[in-house]
Amino acid sequence: MGKTLAEKILSNKSDSDARAGNIVIARLDLVFVQDSIGPLTFRQYKETNLDTIFDTAKTYVFIDHAVPSPIRELSNDHIFLRSFAREKGLQLSDIGQGVCHQLVAESLANPGDIIVGSDSHTCTAGALGAFATGMGASDIAIGMALGKTWFRVPETIKIVVNGRFGPGVYAKDLILHIIGQIGADGATYKSLEFGGRAIATMPVFERLTISNMAVEAGAKVGLFPSDTMTQNYLKEQGRGECYIPIQPDPDAIYEATITINATTLEPTVAKPHTVDNTALARELKGTKIDQVFIGTCTNGRLEDLALAASFLKGQKRHPRTRLIVAPASQKILLAAIAAGYITPLVEAGAAVVPPGCAACLGAHEGVLGDGETCLATSNRNFKGRMGNPEAFVYLGSPATAAATAIRGEITDPREFLLG
Repeated sequence: MGKTLAEKILSNKSDSDARAGNIVIARLDLVFVQDSIGPLTFRQYKETNLDTIFDTAKTYVFIDHAVPSPIRELSNDHIFLRSFAREKGLQLSDIGQGVCHQLVAESLANPGDIIVGSDSHTCTAGALGAFATGMGASDIAIGMALGKTWFRVPETIKIVVNGRFGPGVYAKDLILHIIGQIGADGATYKSLEFGGRAIATMPVFERLTISNMAVEAGAKVGLFPSDTMTQNYLKEQGRGECYIPIQPDPDAIYEATITINATTLEPTVAKPHTVDNTALARELKGTKIDQVFIGTCTNGRLEDLALAASFLKGQKRHPRTRLIVAPASQKILLAAIAAGYITPLVEAGAAVVPPGCAACLGAHEGVLGDGETCLATSNRNFKGRMGNPEAFVYLGSPATAAATAIRGEITDPREFLLG
């Protein structure tokens, strides 16, 4: 009997025959915390009385959610995180270096790894063929100390995507379509495994968007095979030697299979206040938007900024609509400057903020006012997500966001591409 990607990785890291429903204890390749949950995690660690770190080179602290710190309390949390990292010899990524999930993809995640982080979007690294998942503070604390943890091997839903994406349609539209189809709890504690002809040619930057949002359907992980696209990405990051091919077995057993024709997809938007409350962008024409936010671990990559810049070059944001842009990492910001993507964004009226989570979490740099609306490229639109429970958040692709910024209302980007 063949194995899914999840079963293969967990089998290898637990030295067992891992099958869906089994409980395994598996070795960890990377453990990390960020500044939102990190302080609680370190306090939990101290309560364990385990005065060990399994591998300081594989244990990271990312300060990325509120950077630079907007208030005294968060500044004090940052002091605690830096102090703990120095005391234990942990790897520290400080303000301005970028969002943890992007930095993990750029420099740390490898095919076949098991990665756990104190953030639900840790699953982003599944785009590189890593079993990556978020965990609570107590589990991360134990993982830091012991370098291993337990998993229930998840059942797998196979998502087969064939055909070609049409103009103005991107990975963000695909994952919003999937979540809208199966629901916000449609894959609870499952592995979403992606395959098909459209996936085989999909570059990693788009795969990262899809894996990032797998958790918005309740999934434990969102896994892509490690293939030529993975190898190309790792080479681009200077880590070609880390590539190993990983494919599911042809006779793997799946709980369900969902087949999607990419040719039929259209620009898609998630409406307030749940990610599965989806509609086509063209159906929402006329919805006024006060703020557009382009960035985050979902869509703050170089290619996303390039796409937004291609729409906004020579244009101006609508005078009623603010535009905030947050590159996902310092590396991306520098590359975007060198490539000339930042200038047209700024000339169009964008406020470019430091690499980090920015407005996504609602801690600062873009908190909405009462009754205001935002079209964001981020991954969540829950009530209060961007800092105000009296505001309304829509989600869309960078193309939809850029088109919306120009028009001041939700706009199908194909209006710009197709005349």
